[in-house]
Amino acid sequence: MDPVEVTRRGGPLLLSLPHSGTHVPAEIRVRLTDVGRGLHDTDWWLDRLYDFDAALDATVVRANASRYVIDVNRPPDDRSLYPGQATTGLCPTVTFDGEPLYAEGDEPDAAEIDARRQAWYQPFHDALAAELERIRNRHGLALLYDCHSIRSRVPRLFEGELPVLNVGTNGGASCAPGLQSAVIEACNAQTDYSVVVNGRFRGGWITRYYGRPADGVHAVQMELAQRAYLHEAPPWDFDPERAAGIRPVLRNVLQSMLDWARA
Repeated sequence: MDPVEVTRRGGPLLLSLPHSGTHVPAEIRVRLTDVGRGLHDTDWWLDRLYDFDAALDATVVRANASRYVIDVNRPPDDRSLYPGQATTGLCPTVTFDGEPLYAEGDEPDAAEIDARRQAWYQPFHDALAAELERIRNRHGLALLYDCHSIRSRVPRLFEGELPVLNVGTNGGASCAPGLQSAVIEACNAQTDYSVVVNGRFRGGWITRYYGRPADGVHAVQMELAQRAYLHEAPPWDFDPERAAGIRPVLRNVLQSMLDWARA
Protein backbone atom coordinates (compact mmCIF):
# COMPACT_ATOMS: atom_id res chain seq x y z
CA MET A 1 0.00 0.00 0.00
CA ASP A 2 1.47 3.33 -1.06
CA PRO A 3 1.43 5.86 1.79
CA VAL A 4 -0.11 8.60 -0.33
CA GLU A 5 -2.29 8.82 -3.42
CA VAL A 6 -2.06 11.90 -5.63
CA THR A 7 -4.52 12.86 -8.35
CA ARG A 8 -2.86 15.76 -10.16
CA ARG A 9 -4.96 18.32 -12.02
CA GLY A 10 -4.41 21.77 -13.47
CA GLY A 11 -6.41 24.20 -11.34
CA PRO A 12 -5.31 26.30 -8.34
CA LEU A 13 -7.28 24.21 -5.82
CA LEU A 14 -5.93 21.25 -3.84
CA LEU A 15 -8.05 18.97 -1.66
CA SER A 16 -6.21 17.29 1.20
CA LEU A 17 -7.69 14.10 2.69
CA PRO A 18 -5.50 13.18 5.66
CA HIS A 19 -7.94 10.99 7.62
CA SER A 20 -10.03 9.05 5.10
CA GLY A 21 -7.51 6.21 4.76
CA THR A 22 -8.28 2.83 6.32
CA HIS A 23 -5.09 0.83 5.74
CA VAL A 24 -3.49 -0.67 8.84
CA PRO A 25 -0.39 -2.84 8.37
CA ALA A 26 -0.92 -6.39 9.63
CA GLU A 27 1.78 -6.10 12.28
CA ILE A 28 -0.09 -3.14 13.79
CA ARG A 29 -3.61 -4.48 13.33
CA VAL A 30 -2.93 -7.61 15.37
CA ARG A 31 -2.06 -5.42 18.36
CA LEU A 32 -5.18 -3.25 18.19
CA THR A 33 -8.17 -3.76 20.44
CA ASP A 34 -11.55 -4.62 18.92
CA VAL A 35 -12.44 -0.93 19.11
CA GLY A 36 -9.20 -0.03 17.38
CA ARG A 37 -9.80 -2.47 14.53
CA GLY A 38 -13.17 -0.79 13.99
CA LEU A 39 -11.38 2.46 12.97
CA HIS A 40 -14.23 4.46 14.50
CA ASP A 41 -12.52 7.83 14.15
CA THR A 42 -12.01 7.64 10.38
CA ASP A 43 -13.21 10.55 8.24
CA TRP A 44 -15.45 8.13 6.37
CA TRP A 45 -16.32 8.43 2.67
CA LEU A 46 -14.92 11.90 2.06
CA ASP A 47 -13.54 10.90 -1.34
CA ARG A 48 -17.06 9.85 -2.31
CA LEU A 49 -18.65 12.97 -0.85
CA TYR A 50 -16.28 15.28 -2.74
CA ASP A 51 -16.69 13.39 -6.00
CA PHE A 52 -16.97 16.65 -7.94
CA ASP A 53 -13.23 17.33 -7.55
CA ALA A 54 -12.55 16.61 -11.22
CA ALA A 55 -15.22 19.09 -12.32
CA LEU A 56 -13.36 21.78 -10.34
CA ASP A 57 -10.00 20.73 -11.84
CA ALA A 58 -8.76 20.17 -8.29
CA THR A 59 -5.70 18.16 -7.31
CA VAL A 60 -6.32 15.60 -4.54
CA VAL A 61 -3.72 14.37 -2.04
CA ARG A 62 -4.97 11.47 0.10
CA ALA A 63 -3.26 9.57 2.92
CA ASN A 64 -3.94 5.85 2.61
CA ALA A 65 -3.04 4.79 6.15
CA SER A 66 -5.54 5.04 8.98
CA ARG A 67 -5.01 7.84 11.46
CA TYR A 68 -4.57 5.05 14.02
CA VAL A 69 -1.29 4.20 12.26
CA ILE A 70 -0.12 7.81 12.28
CA ASP A 71 -1.98 11.10 12.16
CA VAL A 72 -0.56 13.23 9.37
CA ASN A 73 -2.52 16.24 10.66
CA ARG A 74 -0.43 16.47 13.84
CA PRO A 75 2.94 18.19 14.26
CA PRO A 76 5.85 15.81 13.69
CA ASP A 77 7.07 16.46 17.24
CA ASP A 78 3.59 15.57 18.60
CA ARG A 79 3.04 18.80 20.50
CA SER A 80 -0.60 19.63 21.17
CA LEU A 81 -2.41 21.98 18.82
CA TYR A 82 -5.13 22.53 21.43
CA PRO A 83 -3.34 22.97 24.79
CA GLY A 84 -5.56 22.20 27.73
CA GLN A 85 -8.14 20.36 25.61
CA ALA A 86 -8.53 16.64 25.03
CA THR A 87 -7.17 15.43 21.72
CA THR A 88 -5.26 12.50 20.21
CA GLY A 89 -1.60 12.33 19.30
CA LEU A 90 0.70 11.64 16.39
CA CYS A 91 0.39 7.87 16.90
CA PRO A 92 -2.83 7.67 18.91
CA THR A 93 -3.15 5.24 21.79
CA VAL A 94 -6.80 6.07 22.55
CA THR A 95 -9.89 6.82 20.48
CA PHE A 96 -11.68 10.17 20.50
CA ASP A 97 -13.78 8.71 23.32
CA GLY A 98 -10.69 7.81 25.34
CA GLU A 99 -10.92 4.04 24.76
CA PRO A 100 -7.56 2.24 24.47
CA LEU A 101 -6.38 1.25 21.01
CA TYR A 102 -3.81 -1.23 22.34
CA ALA A 103 -3.62 -3.71 25.15
CA GLU A 104 -1.48 -2.44 27.99
CA GLY A 105 2.18 -2.71 27.00
CA ASP A 106 1.51 -2.97 23.26
CA GLU A 107 1.57 0.78 22.57
CA PRO A 108 4.17 1.98 20.04
CA ASP A 109 7.47 3.10 21.55
CA ALA A 110 9.64 5.99 20.36
CA ALA A 111 11.49 3.86 17.81
CA GLU A 112 8.27 2.55 16.27
CA ILE A 113 6.76 6.03 16.14
CA ASP A 114 9.84 7.27 14.30
CA ALA A 115 9.59 4.37 11.84
CA ARG A 116 5.94 5.14 11.18
CA ARG A 117 6.83 8.80 10.72
CA GLN A 118 9.35 7.91 8.03
CA ALA A 119 7.14 5.32 6.30
CA TRP A 120 3.75 7.04 6.33
CA TYR A 121 3.91 10.64 7.57
CA GLN A 122 6.82 12.05 5.59
CA PRO A 123 5.72 10.76 2.15
CA PHE A 124 2.31 12.40 2.60
CA HIS A 125 3.83 15.75 3.49
CA ASP A 126 6.45 15.51 0.77
CA ALA A 127 3.67 14.99 -1.78
CA LEU A 128 1.49 17.74 -0.34
CA ALA A 129 4.33 20.26 -0.30
CA ALA A 130 5.36 19.37 -3.85
CA GLU A 131 1.84 19.73 -5.22
CA LEU A 132 1.30 23.07 -3.49
CA GLU A 133 4.58 24.34 -4.91
CA ARG A 134 3.65 23.11 -8.39
CA ILE A 135 0.27 24.82 -8.20
CA ARG A 136 1.71 28.07 -6.85
CA ASN A 137 4.35 28.18 -9.60
CA ARG A 138 1.65 27.71 -12.22
CA HIS A 139 -1.02 30.06 -10.87
CA GLY A 140 0.82 32.47 -8.60
CA LEU A 141 -1.06 31.10 -5.61
CA ALA A 142 -2.37 27.81 -4.24
CA LEU A 143 -5.68 27.11 -2.49
CA LEU A 144 -5.51 24.31 0.09
CA TYR A 145 -8.82 22.91 1.34
CA ASP A 146 -8.31 20.36 4.11
CA CYS A 147 -11.22 17.89 4.20
CA HIS A 148 -12.32 16.43 7.54
CA SER A 149 -15.38 14.94 9.20
CA ILE A 150 -16.25 13.76 12.69
CA ARG A 151 -19.17 12.35 14.63
CA SER A 152 -21.65 15.01 15.71
CA ARG A 153 -21.29 14.14 19.40
CA VAL A 154 -17.94 13.36 21.01
CA PRO A 155 -18.28 14.47 24.66
CA ARG A 156 -14.58 14.03 25.38
CA LEU A 157 -13.72 16.58 22.68
CA PHE A 158 -16.60 19.06 22.78
CA GLU A 159 -19.92 19.71 24.47
CA GLY A 160 -23.28 19.07 22.83
CA GLU A 161 -23.80 18.62 19.12
CA LEU A 162 -21.22 19.99 16.70
CA PRO A 163 -22.39 22.43 14.02
CA VAL A 164 -22.46 20.86 10.57
CA LEU A 165 -19.98 23.20 8.88
CA ASN A 166 -16.90 23.97 10.98
CA VAL A 167 -14.55 26.30 9.10
CA GLY A 168 -11.00 26.65 10.43
CA THR A 169 -8.42 29.23 9.38
CA ASN A 170 -6.33 29.34 12.56
CA GLY A 171 -8.04 32.53 13.61
CA GLY A 172 -7.64 34.03 10.14
CA ALA A 173 -3.88 33.43 9.95
CA SER A 174 -3.89 30.64 7.35
CA CYS A 175 -5.53 32.51 4.46
CA ALA A 176 -6.22 36.00 3.18
CA PRO A 177 -9.12 37.86 4.86
CA GLY A 178 -10.96 38.06 1.55
CA LEU A 179 -10.82 34.31 1.08
CA GLN A 180 -12.10 33.64 4.59
CA SER A 181 -14.96 36.07 3.94
CA ALA A 182 -15.81 34.35 0.67
CA VAL A 183 -15.93 30.94 2.36
CA ILE A 184 -18.07 32.21 5.23
CA GLU A 185 -20.43 33.92 2.81
CA ALA A 186 -20.81 30.69 0.82
CA CYS A 187 -21.53 28.75 4.01
CA ASN A 188 -24.08 31.27 5.24
CA ALA A 189 -25.82 31.48 1.85
CA GLN A 190 -27.71 28.29 2.78
CA THR A 191 -30.07 27.90 5.73
CA ASP A 192 -30.19 24.12 6.20
CA TYR A 193 -26.88 23.63 8.00
CA SER A 194 -25.36 25.29 11.04
CA VAL A 195 -22.05 27.11 10.59
CA VAL A 196 -19.20 28.14 12.89
CA VAL A 197 -15.82 29.71 12.10
CA ASN A 198 -12.72 29.01 14.19
CA GLY A 199 -14.73 27.31 16.91
CA ARG A 200 -13.61 24.04 18.47
CA PHE A 201 -11.75 23.16 15.25
CA ARG A 202 -9.49 26.04 14.18
CA GLY A 203 -7.40 23.97 11.81
CA GLY A 204 -4.89 21.21 12.39
CA TRP A 205 -1.21 20.98 11.48
CA ILE A 206 -1.88 20.95 7.74
CA THR A 207 -3.85 24.18 7.82
CA ARG A 208 -1.50 25.91 10.25
CA TYR A 209 1.77 24.78 8.69
CA TYR A 210 0.99 25.19 5.01
CA GLY A 211 -1.30 28.21 5.25
CA ARG A 212 1.10 31.06 4.42
CA PRO A 213 -0.96 33.76 2.71
CA ALA A 214 2.03 36.11 2.46
CA ASP A 215 3.71 33.44 0.33
CA GLY A 216 0.63 32.76 -1.77
CA VAL A 217 -0.59 29.56 -0.08
CA HIS A 218 -4.06 29.95 1.42
CA ALA A 219 -5.39 27.14 3.62
CA VAL A 220 -8.91 26.45 4.90
CA GLN A 221 -10.02 23.46 6.96
CA MET A 222 -13.56 22.11 6.79
CA GLU A 223 -14.59 19.85 9.66
CA LEU A 224 -17.94 18.39 8.68
CA ALA A 225 -20.35 16.81 11.15
CA GLN A 226 -20.92 13.33 9.80
CA ARG A 227 -24.67 13.39 10.32
CA ALA A 228 -24.76 15.48 7.14
CA TYR A 229 -23.90 12.52 4.92
CA LEU A 230 -23.70 9.17 6.76
CA HIS A 231 -25.12 7.07 9.57
CA GLU A 232 -23.03 7.77 12.66
CA ALA A 233 -22.67 4.19 13.89
CA PRO A 234 -20.89 1.08 12.58
CA PRO A 235 -20.67 0.20 9.76
CA TRP A 236 -20.74 3.95 9.01
CA ASP A 237 -22.91 3.61 5.91
CA PHE A 238 -22.85 6.42 3.37
CA ASP A 239 -26.31 8.00 3.03
CA PRO A 240 -26.88 9.17 -0.57
CA GLU A 241 -29.97 11.19 0.36
CA ARG A 242 -28.19 13.13 3.08
CA ALA A 243 -25.13 13.57 0.88
CA ALA A 244 -27.28 15.02 -1.87
CA GLY A 245 -28.21 17.83 0.50
CA ILE A 246 -24.75 18.81 1.71
CA ARG A 247 -22.79 18.20 -1.50
CA PRO A 248 -24.01 21.37 -3.31
CA VAL A 249 -23.10 23.43 -0.24
CA LEU A 250 -19.57 22.06 -0.23
CA ARG A 251 -19.23 22.60 -3.95
CA ASN A 252 -20.35 26.21 -3.55
CA VAL A 253 -17.73 26.71 -0.83
CA LEU A 254 -15.00 25.43 -3.12
CA GLN A 255 -16.33 27.48 -6.04
CA SER A 256 -16.21 30.57 -3.83
CA MET A 257 -12.51 29.91 -3.24
CA LEU A 258 -11.87 29.59 -6.96
CA ASP A 259 -13.86 32.77 -7.71
CA TRP A 260 -11.85 34.65 -5.10
CA ALA A 261 -8.59 33.46 -6.63
CA ARG A 262 -9.63 34.44 -10.14
CA ALA A 263 -10.76 37.87 -8.94
